[in-house]
Amino acid sequence: MPTRVLLADDHALIRQGLKALLEKQGIQVVTEASDGQEAVRLAEKAQPEIAILDITMPLLNGVDAARELMKSAPKTKVILLTQHDEDQYVTEALRAGVKGYVLKSQAADDLIHAIREVCKGSVYLSPSISRAVVDAYLSKTYVSPDPLSTRERQVLQLVGEGKSTKDIAMQLGISVKTAESHRARLMRKLDIHETASLVRYAIRRGLIQA
Repeated sequence: MPTRVLLADDHALIRQGLKALLEKQGIQVVTEASDGQEAVRLAEKAQPEIAILDITMPLLNGVDAARELMKSAPKTKVILLTQHDEDQYVTEALRAGVKGYVLKSQAADDLIHAIREVCKGSVYLSPSISRAVVDAYLSKTYVSPDPLSTRERQVLQLVGEGKSTKDIAMQLGISVKTAESHRARLMRKLDIHETASLVRYAIRRGLIQA
């Protein structure tokens, strides 16, 4: 039986290229998503063995999508595919329970190798970042955990994408009052009091692209 995979990336051309690469190796792409929320929904429905997620996706970033996905599809193992090799992204991904972290610059053979290793129960990191992560852990210099809850990060990402409070409420299926409460609470936690600074923080944390 071929390994069943979900692909999530907001760029259709990247998904097409990855799908062709995987299927050439006998790996079955059972479903595709263009944002983090869609990836969570489709994973719950398809229950693939592996979910390959881009870190920077609309509506819900890859790390938080991984957290949600592993609740609704606990047997699915997540591999993040990203251009970010900074320690903070890698350590945050590992804290979230991600089993693979592959750089897009090394995506071809590296991704195939990651899928095979993760299917065997291993954790796989692209070779060029493995040493950096080990060094960061040993020296205790890795970035502290994000103080925000998953819901607050979702709200922050949507604020960074330019969504209004009403839009955020509709997107998350919550009331406008609740959305306002989440926004106020995350601003207090971060001690940030204007939208422009919130956007800069979201960029630094990799929730949105500059």
